[in-house]
Amino acid sequence: MAKILIIYHSNSGRTEQMAKFVTEGAKMIGHHEVRLKSIDNADKSDILWANALAVGTPTNLGAVSWQMKKFWDEISEELWGKIDGKIATVFSASASYGGGNEITCLNMLSILINYGFLVFGVTDYAGADFSPHYGAISATNVNGKNERAGCVLLGKRLGEWASVFVDHKQNDHPRFSIKL
Repeated sequence: MAKILIIYHSNSGRTEQMAKFVTEGAKMIGHHEVRLKSIDNADKSDILWANALAVGTPTNLGAVSWQMKKFWDEISEELWGKIDGKIATVFSASASYGGGNEITCLNMLSILINYGFLVFGVTDYAGADFSPHYGAISATNVNGKNERAGCVLLGKRLGEWASVFVDHKQNDHPRFSIKL
């Protein structure tokens, strides 16, 4: 059974709501243990516990929030080299589209790659012209149909990849064709 952590920082509550939708998607693959935590209540033991993570941050000035960056900076000395190979994806909320959501997602992916995480995007469309390629994104209306669908899809895909790479259950992923 894979252990999935959805960890987030939220200023306005929008990133937190996205985290709940991502959690909903991750729970669609029913045999995983899924935890939802704010970085305010998380520490290195949560990262060590998880096989797979979804990391959410608000877009602040086109980048990861300083609180999220600080969280990863502070655990680096103790976790460096100890969390290679975990699966991860990201999501971000901003005040408007064009405010840097995708840049923020890429920035967060870069942080995770530096730790050795195996990161992924999603090629499926969650709605008309709406896909979480670099991670799920929202602007202002996090409860919009496409925004919610993007978050749920991202969480579901995280659960599917965790099934493949952690539990060796290829049938849980709709596109996985290589036999392990």
